[in-house]
Amino acid sequence: MASVKSIKAPISKEMDLFENKFREAMKGNAPLLDKITHYIVKRKGKQMRPMFVFLAANLCGGVTDRSYRAANLIEMIHTATLVHDDVVDDANKRRGFFSVNALWKNKIAVLVGDFLLSKGLQLAAKYQDYDFLEIISDVTKEMSEGELLQIEKARRLDIKEDVYFQIIRQKTATLIAACCASGASSAGANKEEVEKLRLLGEKIGIAFQIKDDLFDYESSVSLIGKPVGIDIKERKMTLPMIYALNNADRKEKRWMIDVVKNHNENQKKVTELIQKVKKSGGIEYTKQKMYEVRAQAMEIIKTYPETPSRQSLIDLILYTTEREK
Repeated sequence: MASVKSIKAPISKEMDLFENKFREAMKGNAPLLDKITHYIVKRKGKQMRPMFVFLAANLCGGVTDRSYRAANLIEMIHTATLVHDDVVDDANKRRGFFSVNALWKNKIAVLVGDFLLSKGLQLAAKYQDYDFLEIISDVTKEMSEGELLQIEKARRLDIKEDVYFQIIRQKTATLIAACCASGASSAGANKEEVEKLRLLGEKIGIAFQIKDDLFDYESSVSLIGKPVGIDIKERKMTLPMIYALNNADRKEKRWMIDVVKNHNENQKKVTELIQKVKKSGGIEYTKQKMYEVRAQAMEIIKTYPETPSRQSLIDLILYTTEREK
């Protein structure tokens, strides 16, 4: 499997320049705000979303000044949602570091998230990048609806497979779809091409989230740093569990739902439930679905001429589904 460094190779200069532009764009007028945004920038992740923007732009004619603005906007929106998510989830850690709300409390974290969201929109409006505004307003609406749908279903535990796919499409895939769409648009692609790249990003995002959900069933402590069974403790109904419930008899199904509803803090019962999901074939079924979506993404990408950026996108698709963290 290709490394992140080799995937970045065709756009390494663009990524370096983007980092400078992103740092500059994050600046505010309040000293406390600058302190917090500096903390966020220093602890950035792999920055996969800007990579999607630049690689998609290269497929459609090449990176332009607008591509950097698209990457800035996406990364700001993404960072804002992470800051807000940590407040919603009452999470104290993010990528192994203290979250903003853990260090500066919820009130400040919410305001920082609001600042990043408005700063990104202000950037797009300043340069009249109305296509980006349209793309990103759709994303923020979809992500909010997806989160609320998941919360509603966690209360009632009546989620079906089609609803699961709707939730992950809205919560995760729409943002990666926006990366590819805005990257294509920034390079001057027509509407049909932008939609094609948007669909590519959506497929990659769905596969990415399925892989993330599989980590909940791997080893005793998952390699991405979250305890195994955390989705069960948060009453999130992911695909392995949905499959297991659909293939259980009435008595077993009642027991499984009871564990999720009433005993999700009991590690012994959660471990037993994970074993039942594995025994049902839920893991194999989920992997099969992930590979199906990945194959659909590959079909789209292979319609483009062979270039280093196309190869990097193929490697990125493989990376999202084969990664260990």
